[in-house]
Amino acid sequence: MNKDIFGKALLDYQSGNYSEDIITWTNISDKDELPLPYLFRDYFEMPKIEQKALQLTKGTILDVGCGAGSHSLYLQQKGFKVKAIDSSKGAIEVAKQRGVLNTELKPLLEETQSFDTILLLMNGTGIFEELAQVSNYLKHLKSLLNPNGQILIDSSDISYMYDEYYSERYFGELNYFISYKGEQEAPMKWLYIDFETLNTACQTVGLKCEKVMDGEHFDYLARIS
Repeated sequence: MNKDIFGKALLDYQSGNYSEDIITWTNISDKDELPLPYLFRDYFEMPKIEQKALQLTKGTILDVGCGAGSHSLYLQQKGFKVKAIDSSKGAIEVAKQRGVLNTELKPLLEETQSFDTILLLMNGTGIFEELAQVSNYLKHLKSLLNPNGQILIDSSDISYMYDEYYSERYFGELNYFISYKGEQEAPMKWLYIDFETLNTACQTVGLKCEKVMDGEHFDYLARIS
């Protein structure tokens, strides 16, 4: 059962009840704080990769996993028509309260409209969950693109976190844990994917993938068309 801890934390911050941050960890990394204010950041506080993605947007936009709506709000202010979706009820509520005009509580695979730009940021490949699911997601994303449309997605090559390569499963397949105010969510599957693997997956479903830029810590932004 999903407790929507992420959504609860966003709602607390939005309503002025900010007292502690979200704690995250994975099966290969220690606990780390995810500061709530960071999830409400403006354009100038965003990493360069996210700023670049927002600069490259065009036409009608789908913001996947919109969270508190920071990317959507920026694009709306620039005059873009944006639809923001998230599977967190609390996140959608917060995005609405902050002024995102078109929001919907739904997972990506249930989206049916088509767009000129689809954004998947803050390790956008995470929602693919595991390598075996990547082609399903890419095919679905392809079906949502207008002619000459684009997908802007970021991820990281986390092979540097391993002393040696483990062959049981792809190194970017993680179990991701989240807790807030003593409450813990069931572990999520979360996928980090290196650029070469993403590029190969795109080619197999008839998509073109190009690296736009590298980030500061093994991360990158890709444009898929």
